[in-house]
Amino acid sequence: MAAVGVLALQGSFNEHIAALARLGVKGMEIRKPEQLQNVTSLIIPGGESTTMAKLAEFHNLFPALREFVKMGKPVWGTCAGLIFLADKAVGQKTGGQELVGGLDCTVHRNYFGSQIQSFEAELPVPELACKEGGPEMFRGVFIRAPAVLEIGPGVDVLAECPVPSTNVLYSSSAVQIQEENSVPEEKVIVAIKQGNLLGTAFHPELTADTRWHSYFLKMASEAGEGTSRSVVPAGGVDLSYDGKPRIDLPIFQ
Repeated sequence: MAAVGVLALQGSFNEHIAALARLGVKGMEIRKPEQLQNVTSLIIPGGESTTMAKLAEFHNLFPALREFVKMGKPVWGTCAGLIFLADKAVGQKTGGQELVGGLDCTVHRNYFGSQIQSFEAELPVPELACKEGGPEMFRGVFIRAPAVLEIGPGVDVLAECPVPSTNVLYSSSAVQIQEENSVPEEKVIVAIKQGNLLGTAFHPELTADTRWHSYFLKMASEAGEGTSRSVVPAGGVDLSYDGKPRIDLPIFQ
C-alpha cells in the first residue's frame, strides 16, 4: 500500500505516523504542496488550528490541499484537522482562519471549552465496531476540542458525545457555577464521514486503539483500488482489531 501523507506543520503528526507504523504502513510528512503528489491519501492532525492555518498559508498549501480534496482523494482530519475540512467554522478568533473545506458541515472551533476543560469519554461507535471489530465503545481523547453543529444531507454521523445540558449562572476561564438541577444529557456530533472525507473531533492517535486508522486505511484502499475491499499494508500486517495494542509512544490506554 502507498504511503499515507500526514500534514506535518504542527500538532500530533508524529503520533499519527506512529499509529500507522503499528499497522505496518508508512506515514509521509507533508510540508510543501509538491509533496502531495507523492501520496494518495492524507491525514490532517490535531494541533492549534490558527497556527496550522497560518503555516499552511505561509507554505502556500491551501490551493494544493483543496485540489487534493476536490480530486476525491481520501482525507481524514482529527480535531484541528476536522476544522480544516469543514465548509464552515464558528467560534473562531477575530478575523477567522482559512479553511480547506469539503465536509458539508458547520463546526464550533472550541465547543468543549479551553485547554483545562479537555477530557476523555467513552463513545458508542457502532459503524467502527461493525467494520473493524472490537468493542462497541471507543475512548475519545478531547483536547480543546471542536464539535459538529450541523451537517448536510450527504454526511454520515459515526459518533456522538453526551454533553450535560445545564444552565450556567456564572462562567470564567477558571470557574463555572451551575444550577443544581440540570436537564437530561444532550448529544453532539464528534465524528462524521462524507464520501472519501473523514472527520473526528477527538484524537485516536493518542490512544492504543488503532481502529480509526485501520478504518481510514480501508477507505484509502477502496478509493485507490476500486475493485479491492481488503488492505494488506507493507509487511502483510492484518488491520483487523486483535485487542492487543502496539505501543511505542506515551499514549492513553
